Amino acid sequence: MTDKTLDQLEPVGRSSVVDSVIERLEELIFSQLEPGELLPSEGQLAEALEVSRLSVREATRTLQARGLLEISKGRRPRVAAPNGSLVGDFFSSAVRRDPRALLDLLDVRRALEVHIAALAARRATTSEIADMDMSINAMRAAENEFEAFHAADVRFHENLAAASGNRLLVFLIEAFAAPLRESRQRSFAGHQARGGHVDDVIQQHQAILDAVKGRNPKAAAQAMRDHLQQTEQDLRTLLQHRPTEQRGSGAG
Repeated sequence: MTDKTLDQLEPVGRSSVVDSVIERLEELIFSQLEPGELLPSEGQLAEALEVSRLSVREATRTLQARGLLEISKGRRPRVAAPNGSLVGDFFSSAVRRDPRALLDLLDVRRALEVHIAALAARRATTSEIADMDMSINAMRAAENEFEAFHAADVRFHENLAAASGNRLLVFLIEAFAAPLRESRQRSFAGHQARGGHVDDVIQQHQAILDAVKGRNPKAAAQAMRDHLQQTEQDLRTLLQHRPTEQRGSGAG
């Protein structure tokens, strides 16, 4: 760790000190440090960011809880090795900086979720199908309550991954939970801008589930492709109509 690295840090604002410290340390972890490297000392960080040591301590504990740092008593925090939360945090950070990264995330989703849908059609148990039914019913019940609607949407995809019978695929989908929620919120905004309705989104999910229930892997994979194709169109519509978000001002 060099003084040059500390020079990359800018003093934080006063409105939300700990949150601002967390953002600065995230930038340091992702852009300047490698797994296993130590952070500067608490005192150095406090001086560089012009905050109290307590604020730095709270921020590092938050990052430890998220799996970005390892903290041992009496030692400086160490950058943790990559894990599921680190992957999710990377995509969340990328989307915050440039919402067009949602299109890159969509390519990742195609690589994972089309295969997941096909596997689920072969392997889903009765209880796993019931879980997916419940998620779609929850989407219908929350038609005009968008937070609940998107939460049910997320659960459907997590339930579908569980039905694949592949623990690593489940791990990846769960690791992407936060950026995927962001993707769904934004794609739905684009869907509405195109004149779409909640019912259209629900029907896309129902088509996937119907193919899983019918034990038709090919149809399940195609239904997922169709769903993600619609999602891409929705995202592109949003990005075209909201240029201010393209400069990185969107929610994280």
